[in-house]
Amino acid sequence: MRRSICHTQPPITRAGEVGTWRFLFTTATSLPKGTRLKFDLQSAGRDIDWQIPTADLSQEGNVIYAEMEDGEILEAKEIETPDSFVPQFEFTLPSPIKIGGQLVIVVGAHPEYEESEDTGNEAQLTVQRRRPFHLYIDTKGKGNYDDPEVFSIDIRGSKLHNIRVLVPSFVSKNKRFDVTVRFEDEYGNLTNFAPEDTLIDLSYEHLRENLNWKLFVPETGFVILPNLYFNEAGIYRIQLRNMKSKETFISSPIKCFQENSRNLFWGLLHGESERVDSTENIENCMRHFRDEQALNFFAVSPFDNTEETSNDTWKLLSQNVAEFNEEDRFATFLSFQFVGEPKKEGVRQFIYTKDNKPLLRQKDSKSSSLQKIYKSHTPKDFLSIPSFTMGKGFSFNFEQWYPEFERVVEIYNAWGSSEQTKKKGNSHPITGGIEEIPEGAIVDALKKNRRFGFVAGGLDDRGIYGDFFESDQVQYSPGYTGIICEKYTRESMWEALYNRSCYATTGTRILMGFHIAGHPMGSEIETGLKPGLLVNRHISGYIAGTAKLEKVEVIRNGEVIHTFSPTGYHFDYYYDDMDPFEQVVLKPKEGSPFAFYYLRVTQEDGHIGWSSPIWVDLTAPVPAKGKKGG
Repeated sequence: MRRSICHTQPPITRAGEVGTWRFLFTTATSLPKGTRLKFDLQSAGRDIDWQIPTADLSQEGNVIYAEMEDGEILEAKEIETPDSFVPQFEFTLPSPIKIGGQLVIVVGAHPEYEESEDTGNEAQLTVQRRRPFHLYIDTKGKGNYDDPEVFSIDIRGSKLHNIRVLVPSFVSKNKRFDVTVRFEDEYGNLTNFAPEDTLIDLSYEHLRENLNWKLFVPETGFVILPNLYFNEAGIYRIQLRNMKSKETFISSPIKCFQENSRNLFWGLLHGESERVDSTENIENCMRHFRDEQALNFFAVSPFDNTEETSNDTWKLLSQNVAEFNEEDRFATFLSFQFVGEPKKEGVRQFIYTKDNKPLLRQKDSKSSSLQKIYKSHTPKDFLSIPSFTMGKGFSFNFEQWYPEFERVVEIYNAWGSSEQTKKKGNSHPITGGIEEIPEGAIVDALKKNRRFGFVAGGLDDRGIYGDFFESDQVQYSPGYTGIICEKYTRESMWEALYNRSCYATTGTRILMGFHIAGHPMGSEIETGLKPGLLVNRHISGYIAGTAKLEKVEVIRNGEVIHTFSPTGYHFDYYYDDMDPFEQVVLKPKEGSPFAFYYLRVTQEDGHIGWSSPIWVDLTAPVPAKGKKGG
């Protein structure tokens, strides 16, 4: 049986290229007069998707039309499609097309105007092999279309624009590690589209004399550099210089320890990709975060309602979370978002410790409230993370607090920070269609002796955030969470989150070390066991930014007690808080007087990092053990 032929000109293009695309359809069956043909660009209409043309031929460019074999131009009719902002384009044949005849659908320049960047149509900004376009045919002209004929175009990376150097954050002296180098176009796609004589020079601080590498741009668009190591402890950055363009590209910072058994892993607990929707294509989403974004961990985070997440969708998400979880490569978490009663419950993300767990829906009587959920589970089952706590209409006032489950709080996501109000200095406030509400401020919750670590969320366009894009809601950069733990496994990371061994940034890999009397972030210390804390809380650590540091603030009980003003991108610090401890403690309704401390780092480029707090409790001295009689 003969098949129709679908051919495109050109068959290959570059991401973001502007041109005129011709879809040549050679029919294997005769098409009578009145046949209706419907063309679908398979675009979601986002900025990164294939540009949507217009059927209005009074325009000079970015139009769509069809051309018969005799040169007659057919105007398209825009057809609305259910659940989509993007129309399909319908043509009606004014005369028959015989077997072997051809119809050409053109997207780009108007037939009477010269093809140029001003008149063309823009290709999508992401690479894709055999990117499909569908043509539906109804020979009876009644709107009953058969299965589509499929055209395709290969989308390849555009001109080399950026070199991204992917490095571990923590290494040990004389211990070998690998570095991945990604050659990317301006849209973040891998590319080898560079002049043939492009040569890349590798260097770093305290460069070993025997390391002198020159790299060519590989066909794959990436290369792995194995067995690098540093023979001195310190802060390093790998530097790559394009010898042809004279551009320099620098990695995020690396801290080399004299000896170290812990790792710093970066990832996303809450958020989506602008490129790939996790509910529509979870496999591609996982690969995007693991391979393209080089994250160490990722949690799916759909909302619990059936409109957002069907049972089949939850099953598919669960399967992929289990399949992609791989020790020493990528950790995945099964989780979901729960929208509870405003103020009393707020918005939560539940992160499971194990695979194949149920989606707890609020509409179900057994999981209609947080209290019911907590009563039927143990803290070993999941973490419950309050998020967007200052968002009006979705806030959480921290009055009802369950410390066994609620070990960390989302201090930031792409829709703003809930650390404190704008009036009190919040540089990333929740504002726009949804404004901030003070009762959800995290600093105020800490003053009430609510003890939690900090994590950050990314960009979310689902559930309660779904209308934000169409409003004047202010959007910031997607955040990152850093987890400090011993092993590159889901279990080790979850345990670190439970112990608050984590911190948040606005989307950069800032290195932060924060200690009081040698105890790391997330710790609780008692003066009864360390009486020297009554006199001096010795605060120390290190900072290494991805850009020059503007300030590093030591915060006690919600107030800045000291500000460092570094002159570079990294420095080690210490500060002695010698105010009499009894005079600075907060006195809760229940429990011992206490003080909490955390670190806030601000770079000159505006990015921020927040360490998880450390708590110091004012407790009675522990009696010395008596000596045995002689």
